[in-house]
Amino acid sequence: MKYKRILLKLSGESLAGSKEFGIDFTKVLDICHEIKEITTLGVEVGIVVGGGNFWRGRSNEQMDRCTSDYIGMLGTTMNALALGDAFKQLDVEVRVQTGVEMRQIAEYYIKDRALKHLSNNRVVVFGCGTGSPFFSTDTAAALRAAEINADALLKATNVDAIYDKDPKKYKDAKKIEEISYLEVLNQKLNVMDTTATSLCMDNDIPIIVFDINEKGNLKKVIKGNKIGTIVSNKEK
Repeated sequence: MKYKRILLKLSGESLAGSKEFGIDFTKVLDICHEIKEITTLGVEVGIVVGGGNFWRGRSNEQMDRCTSDYIGMLGTTMNALALGDAFKQLDVEVRVQTGVEMRQIAEYYIKDRALKHLSNNRVVVFGCGTGSPFFSTDTAAALRAAEINADALLKATNVDAIYDKDPKKYKDAKKIEEISYLEVLNQKLNVMDTTATSLCMDNDIPIIVFDINEKGNLKKVIKGNKIGTIVSNKEK
């Protein structure tokens, strides 16, 4: 395996499947089955999940930003619990950790505890983003990737790669196979937010953007196959 320990970023929308809202548990099971396959190969997996299938707080300008972000954290927790349940049904050892203390339903995030779980071949699902408002779950993914010393941050999306412009709007959009962090920032490509991209750049954590809906893609990425787009310090 090219990557021994990964941080997988899942969007809340990916758990909704064909639905526009909520959780399609069949889809959740499909995703977790793909993840199970790589854990059997010895890959250690941490997951940060978004909450967009429940709450898109940044589009709500009537509400206080902090309050809106905390509601979003609760959405990510619901998704994290759903992932945890799916893993248990698939006989995969899992722990759900949250950036905000919720003792009755999940562990509070502690880096050393998360590392111990990973070394014991348990999948760790991180909810609540960073635990602080004003930071996206993309930034949380980059932060957790740095904290657990992940070999790569894998951003699972509904498109097969990064393009120079929106492929849904422009037929001449060109697929990008490799690009540097600075190029992503300078071209303002919609990969991750600038804080997340900068954090990965500072810690030299490659970002791999790929289509999670294509069966077997996750395993191909782990093996080092050229799937999707890789963002790295190319100049090195």
